[in-house]
Formats: sequence, structure tokens, C-alpha cells
Amino acid sequence: MKPMLAAALLALATTGAALADGGMTVPLPDTSGLSADEARALITELAQVNVITSNCPAYPVSDAEWTLIAGTGDKLAAQLGLDASAYDKQFYGPAFQLLDDPGACDRVGPRAQPLIARLKAMGGATTPLSRSQ
Repeated sequence: MKPMLAAALLALATTGAALADGGMTVPLPDTSGLSADEARALITELAQVNVITSNCPAYPVSDAEWTLIAGTGDKLAAQLGLDASAYDKQFYGPAFQLLDDPGACDRVGPRAQPLIARLKAMGGATTPLSRSQ
């Protein structure tokens, strides 16, 4: 993730909405009730699903779904007090290592839609709030 985008998403994550590269903003789920362990488990799954859906053509997600996934991860990183570097090192580094495993796409990819449904059940959405021009 580009440092400027990471910083922007981290800032937006604290407002309850996320902004994608193309300017799409979606509501993020309420994660305030998660314990630190629950937040770490969710952010781990979010990073893995983000990497796999971004790199495995058989498991695409829409821009709005990607924004929900990435924005929720950024929100959790802020909630856990992680800066962009620590977030990348602790969660995205291991997630990218999954790409070395030929079975990772088929193991992690099917978890994307259930994860998106879970985020929606927690108050997130994939309906854009706005789109920059």
C-alpha cells in the first residue's frame, strides 16, 4: 500500500468511513466492542483476504468491497495504536507470504464474501457514500 494512501485511510478510518483510491467512501463497521485479541484476529483475516482478492483473479471483490475490507483493517490498526509501518510489518507482511503457497488462493479466497457479510452485519456497507470527481 502506498504510504500516502495508508495515511489517508488510517485518518479516515477513525471517522467511521473509508476512502478508496478512486475516491469512493463507504461506511465502516463498529469495531469498538472488540477486544484487542478479537481486533488482531479480524485484522489478520482482513489483510489475508485483501492480499488474496487483490492477487488471485478467481476471487475478485468490487471497489466498494475492497474499500470496506481495507478501511476496516485501517480502522482496527488505529484502534490498536499501530502506525502504518507496524501495520504493514505485523499483518501485511505475513499476508503477502501467503502468495508463496500455491493453495492459498483457494484456501483464503472463499473467505472473502463471508467476511464482507460479517463486516456488513457489524454496521459496514458497500454502498458508496460519495465519489470524488
